[in-house]
Amino acid sequence: MIGNPHSSLDGLSHSLKQRHMTMIALGGVIGAGLFVGSGVVIKSAGPAAVISFLITGLLVVLVMRMLGEMACSMTGGSFYEYAREAWRDRPAVGQLAGFLTGWMYWYFWVIVVAIEAVAGAELVRYWLPDVPAWSISLVLLVMMTLTNLVSVKSFGECEFWLASVKVAAIVVFLFIAGVYVLGLTPGGGGMHVANLSQNGGFMPNGIVPVLTGAVAATGFYFGAEIVTIAAAETAEPQKAVAKATNSVILRVLVFYVGSVLLVACLVPWNSTGMSTPYVSALDAMGVPAAAQIMNAVVLTAVLSALNSGLYASSRMLFALTRRGDAPKVLAQVSRNGVPVYAILVATLFGYGAIVMSYLSPDKVFAFLVNSYGTVAIFVYILIAISQLRLRSRLEREAPHLLKVRMWCFPYLTWLAIAGMLSIVVAMGFIPEQRTPLALGVASLCILLIAYRVRQALRRGMSPEGLLDELAPPKLHKS
Repeated sequence: MIGNPHSSLDGLSHSLKQRHMTMIALGGVIGAGLFVGSGVVIKSAGPAAVISFLITGLLVVLVMRMLGEMACSMTGGSFYEYAREAWRDRPAVGQLAGFLTGWMYWYFWVIVVAIEAVAGAELVRYWLPDVPAWSISLVLLVMMTLTNLVSVKSFGECEFWLASVKVAAIVVFLFIAGVYVLGLTPGGGGMHVANLSQNGGFMPNGIVPVLTGAVAATGFYFGAEIVTIAAAETAEPQKAVAKATNSVILRVLVFYVGSVLLVACLVPWNSTGMSTPYVSALDAMGVPAAAQIMNAVVLTAVLSALNSGLYASSRMLFALTRRGDAPKVLAQVSRNGVPVYAILVATLFGYGAIVMSYLSPDKVFAFLVNSYGTVAIFVYILIAISQLRLRSRLEREAPHLLKVRMWCFPYLTWLAIAGMLSIVVAMGFIPEQRTPLALGVASLCILLIAYRVRQALRRGMSPEGLLDELAPPKLHKS
């Protein structure tokens, strides 16, 4: 089944179609975080949570535009390669930037795989309460692993239909809730917007929770960038990325900001119902079997994230082998063009994390859950810095390659970088975000140590010399 190792992306299949790409991009940003986690932000910031999601959404839109520009002007590879290419004039910095970008992104998605497998088990137990959660997690992970192992086309088809359900659910919700809120239903009794001003007003707790809500919402949006990785497995990568990134930009804001606004109109921000915001919104409109419907939709979102997590982590691991940042054996692909070993490594990591969720929920699993969101922000910052440097070089050397351009360059790029750095700084001042920040920084430090080890091994350093290099400098008395 396993072929020869491939040192380039040519070993992969190119069977993803444009419809797959569009749904991968849209499905990447519509996760369980929107359906469940948005209630946490609304409970903190009140109806002004709409502003929280708008701020973060605009940052993600800017990052997607940057990725679209780089993907359409580069001949191949993912943003792991962009980070290296951005520092071509300083190879040592480029190697480190690429190493950190690739491994942090891989780390993010393998944690998502574990988290979604655990979350999916709890959702299934809503209907099957007597079945052990661990066995359901195992079944879900095996099911999505097999989907990825068969072929990239099977991944694309699975993600297309899972994402279609999520998108359809959001569109239907926006339509039904919009009609109801505007009072256009028969006997609607006028507009239903009182919850935006009652219970303390639009911004009941002031501006600080709105800003902290923007920090919390960052992780909900992460995932749209998968489309730039999937582009390598399409017949026309540049065209596919350009269309997919353009399609996701406006819809991200409509789906998130629009649906959160409607939820805030239908459910009092300080009510207990905000713990299940969309179920409560459907109940407020009198939709029957609201809990059953939303449980099925959220389960679909979880399975989509699990499927995408295995795909994204395996392809990034595969890309890391090209420059020697990961073992070459992981570059081996099957006859169908699937990096089998890279997928299995992500799956095994997922199994281990699931085991830790039961054996050490307060230590090991808590570390994983609390660190991966901050790592995602670090990746976005590196992407923005890469675009800043690459765009300047392309304008000098090859302006004809800039078929998709970042708006108002370099001002919006700098604005995005400043915004994301502000999020990181703000996390240090928000009590509930300090632990995720500290653990995210700890994860970054671990990767920096891993990079130094890799460099030392490449130089043929002995184990004793390696320990000396990693040891902190000794203080000498004068």
